[in-house]
Amino acid sequence: MTVLTSLVFFSTISFLFFGISCFLTNYMRTEFVRYGLSKQQRLIGALQILGAFGLSFGFVYLPILGIVSAIGLSLLMILGFGVRLKIKDSVVQSAPSIIYAIINAYIAIALLKSL
Repeated sequence: MTVLTSLVFFSTISFLFFGISCFLTNYMRTEFVRYGLSKQQRLIGALQILGAFGLSFGFVYLPILGIVSAIGLSLLMILGFGVRLKIKDSVVQSAPSIIYAIINAYIAIALLKSL
């Protein structure tokens, strides 16, 4: 398994998990209240799920879809990082969002180079 394949798999599973949890868990509900984004919780969850499916389907069948999905997930995580900074979360609390942004930016660039 290549590094790119591993990262796509990791990102897909992560975003499916977090996207679904936006719809099902009280923990995510309280987190979105803390972020000041309770009205956007379902939208963000849906975008995470769509991004995960687009990333995996695009990686296997349609690279342009994978590129667009990876860019979308990366942008979503950059915005998430900004929210974390705005609410004054610690570096440890904020780090996952920027790490996911970097992973998905790498995926987008690697898929673009493979065209």
